[in-house]
Amino acid sequence: MRLGFLNPLFERPGPWATVYADTSHPDQSAAEEHERSAREACRRLEQQGADTRTCRAVYDELMTVTPSAEPVGRAVFASRGEVVLDPSLTAPPRGAPHACWSALPRVGPLMELAGDDPSCLVAYIDRTGADFELRGARGERDVGQVTGQQWPVHRTASADWSERHFQLRTENTWEHNAGLIADELRARQEETRADLVLLVGDARERRAVHDRLPEQLRPRAAESEHGGRAAGSASPGTHAARLLDRDVDEVRARHVHDRTEEALERFQAGRVPADGRVTAAEGVPALVDAAREHRIGTLLIRPDGTDLYREVWAGAEPDQVAMRRTDLRYLGDARPVAVRADDALIRSAAATGAEVLTVPPGSGGEDANGAPVGGLGALLRWPYEGGATQ
Repeated sequence: MRLGFLNPLFERPGPWATVYADTSHPDQSAAEEHERSAREACRRLEQQGADTRTCRAVYDELMTVTPSAEPVGRAVFASRGEVVLDPSLTAPPRGAPHACWSALPRVGPLMELAGDDPSCLVAYIDRTGADFELRGARGERDVGQVTGQQWPVHRTASADWSERHFQLRTENTWEHNAGLIADELRARQEETRADLVLLVGDARERRAVHDRLPEQLRPRAAESEHGGRAAGSASPGTHAARLLDRDVDEVRARHVHDRTEEALERFQAGRVPADGRVTAAEGVPALVDAAREHRIGTLLIRPDGTDLYREVWAGAEPDQVAMRRTDLRYLGDARPVAVRADDALIRSAAATGAEVLTVPPGSGGEDANGAPVGGLGALLRWPYEGGATQ
């Protein structure tokens, strides 16, 4: 998960109110239940010391959340009487309403509940151009189109010399338009930063565009035989649309699985010293050191890990994090606060442009398939001497 959207939370001081609201079970009494849940969340915040203005801001925001608008749920982050961020969730929170008043925003659960949400750029292709649509867990939106040469695009069955010449011109038009679509697809992917590309249309047209994609984009491109560019070919609610939705979901899920497996393999190999140097770290002390030195490239989090709850000390700046309170005084912060390890490390990762990858809970237990012991690990930007520290 890219963490740039969290930066507003780390650009201002706390304390912070954090609420994870579940809207995944609408029924006839949904409105009343939702209002009770919002009141209960604010009551819990008040019990933990939250001020009245911030509680009111959280309550007002929660009351705008409806199952129709948010079928799964939403997180709300507020401070000093203002809601700063309210991202949608892709998985409902478990158990009672989660409400927390803390020095840092309680972003740890967001890594699991918002999920690794790879975006997919869908290209609806025909012989004259393409329409582009960006899809993710939070919906879809049109992101433009490209129009190529409109004539000639249809072949004839005649064997006459002039007709064969016309067919050659048709082939040239197809090739020209396929190259034009591939170029525009590359530009749209760079603009939207889409993780994946899905080509939709006739098999020959899909293959022609795929073959003209840049080398670095081809591994992220897949094809679907369902739907197309023609009007009504994948209208919402139709069988073709449902099949296309399934294909998009499968491509996104496969991307998450493959990326997780690759990261765990790199992590397992990287934490074994080679020539006395390692490229991965695990255990809170080692990760705290890596965060201070901006060495975390990808932070790995297993939500059921025990290390997430360990207490560390944090200062005003993202790289001011330590295992002991006295250590922070040497880093320039005279008023450190005790925080959860996962929240402090996520803040540090966001500030340095690192990513967070969630390892599924219960992935075979401790250390199974290379998962970090304790639930927290990192792939490092550069190697360092030593081994894992617990």
